Amino acid sequence: MAKHGKKYQEAAKLIDRDATYEAAEAIELVKQAAKAKFDESVEVAVRLGVDPRKQDQSVRGVVVLPHGTGKTQRVLVFAKGDKLKEAEAAGADYVGDTDLINKIQQGWFEFDVCVATPDMMSEVGKLGRILGGKGLMPNPKAGTVTNDVTKAVQEIKAGKIEYRLDKAGQIHAPIGKVSFDSAKLADNLKALVDALNRAKPSAAKGVYLKNISISSTMGPGARLNVSAYRL
Repeated sequence: MAKHGKKYQEAAKLIDRDATYEAAEAIELVKQAAKAKFDESVEVAVRLGVDPRKQDQSVRGVVVLPHGTGKTQRVLVFAKGDKLKEAEAAGADYVGDTDLINKIQQGWFEFDVCVATPDMMSEVGKLGRILGGKGLMPNPKAGTVTNDVTKAVQEIKAGKIEYRLDKAGQIHAPIGKVSFDSAKLADNLKALVDALNRAKPSAAKGVYLKNISISSTMGPGARLNVSAYRL
C-alpha cells in the first residue's frame, strides 16, 4: 500500500472514501484538500463499462472545455506553403516542415501538441516512434491531422483536450486548476462527461459510466454520484 505524507493524510480526512458526492460538493472538497504550494490541476478519472481489449469498444476523442485547462499549450504545426502562414496567424508557437522534423529527431521537445496537414504525414511518419511514445503523434481522430489548421490551433489554445481509454478501461483527463471558480470546474466536468456519453461505442453493453472521481494533482480523490451523469 502506498505511503503518503502528513499533508496528504490530513487532506484525506476531509473526504469520506466510502461516500459519493454531488459534483458541487466534491469539487469544494477537492479544492480544500489541495495542499501543495503550486496551483494543482484538477483531474477526473472515469471507469467505463467497456472491454479495452476489443477494438469495437475503443473510446477516444476530443472535447473543448468551456473554460480551458488553465495550462498554456505550446502548439507545433507541420505544414508547407500558405498553411505555414495560416498556422502562424492562428497563434501556433512553432511552424515548419522538414526543419522541425530534423530538430525533433535530434531530441528537441519544447512543445505540447502537434498538428499536421495531411500532405505532411508521409514525412511526419518518420517520427512515429519518437512522437508516438510521448503521445504527441498527430491523429485524425484527435483533429490534429487537418487542412483547417486555424481551427485546430485555436481550439487547442482555447482548451481542447484529448481523452483515450487506457488498458484498465479508464479515462483520465484534466478539467482545470484548483484556483478555478467551482462553477467553471463543474462546467468543464460536465463537458467532458457529455463527450464521453456521446462517444459510447455501440458494442458496449450494460452500465457504461461505472465510476467517476475527481482529485487534485497531489490530493485524495472524491467519488461522484455517477447516476447524475448517466443517460
